[in-house]
Amino acid sequence: MAVLVYEYPPKIVGGLGTYAAEITRKFVMLEHDVTVFTMNDDTGSLPTRELWRGIEIHRPIDIDVSDSLPDVVAEDVKKWGRGIKLFSKLLVYNYLSASKLANELVRKEESKYDIVVAHDWLSVMAGIALKRELGLPLVFHVHSTEKGRTLGNGSDVVSNIEHRGGQLADRIITVSYMMKNELTRLGFPAEKIRVCYNGVDPEKYNPEKVSQEKIKALRNRYGIRDNESMALFIGRLVGVKGVDNLVQAMPYVLEKNPNVKLVIVGLGGMQSYLEALVEQSKLHDSVKFCFEFVPEEERIAHYAACDVSVFPSLYEPFGIVALEAMSMQKPVVVGATDASGMKEIVVPNGPDQCGFHINPNDPADIAWGIVNAVQDPQRKVQLGQNGRKIVLQKFSWDTSAKNTIEFYRELKNTERPQE
Repeated sequence: MAVLVYEYPPKIVGGLGTYAAEITRKFVMLEHDVTVFTMNDDTGSLPTRELWRGIEIHRPIDIDVSDSLPDVVAEDVKKWGRGIKLFSKLLVYNYLSASKLANELVRKEESKYDIVVAHDWLSVMAGIALKRELGLPLVFHVHSTEKGRTLGNGSDVVSNIEHRGGQLADRIITVSYMMKNELTRLGFPAEKIRVCYNGVDPEKYNPEKVSQEKIKALRNRYGIRDNESMALFIGRLVGVKGVDNLVQAMPYVLEKNPNVKLVIVGLGGMQSYLEALVEQSKLHDSVKFCFEFVPEEERIAHYAACDVSVFPSLYEPFGIVALEAMSMQKPVVVGATDASGMKEIVVPNGPDQCGFHINPNDPADIAWGIVNAVQDPQRKVQLGQNGRKIVLQKFSWDTSAKNTIEFYRELKNTERPQE
């Protein structure tokens, strides 16, 4: 199979890169041949072709075509995200990847492929081109949408690319039933959509593999004493993640439990705003920041050190971070609006309860979840144990990979209509 994905090790920006690395590795272990086309880094210093863990990886080197684009792209692209320069990089990556796969690997080297897989709008332009060039079935994995990520705003151009990908793909795979409903509302063909949950590696995210010494050192770094509870947020510091509402929840938390401290780990455009919020609310002693993209080993250590993980996202198609925390036997507090896939993961009541569903727009409700998660030490342990049990039963990467391959096989066994 040919897999087109914007981020891939060692260039990982967020959950998509983690997903792509884990799922393709599992595909190889299931004895499938995988070729990945992904972005190079900003300097073009990564290998343009290499074999890594049995996966052939291609990273075309970007050229800056942004000066030639202003007259041929829509106004909203010029304002979108990091602007026209990033959009130009994505165009070049897509079309160089499609050209290299079709002309060099298939026509010149005579490599054989059964299927083309494209992840999000970031790579689907190449997928669409390859479907036409090579006549291969196209699977479009949709991890989020432009409308969702921007809470109804964003670029019409990006939304149109997503929509065209949905219309031309032979199969659409998404990460939750919430996302399936969203895609259907946005006009994606419902009969093409399949749901396949993401996963986590429970051997890697295993609380028994982090020493007490490491846990103590990490808590000391943030000034958290043994008699204090650590609430943890890990993720991008952007509005859709609800981190500002989490900070505003802390006065309500401290009113009920003054021994709770919040640690926020991540990078994003809200850094200055969050610091100002802490300053304004006089929360210096209770809210600690780590403005870094921490490597995976450090992320695992943070989960091990915390007492509860909190993800009050306003929009979250799936939320691998919730699985990571559950695998580390930590209670989780998650945003649970109609725009949340996390509520499909986290059990909020009954004998299998592993966390709490909250309204991410209400700081008092976020506080309610945090306080309830940590107030009873015995219950806190039980919630964590239930979370890991749920991961082992339903959310391993092995399960995710096998289900994904079944959807690919289903497509291969279905005769596609002539176009």
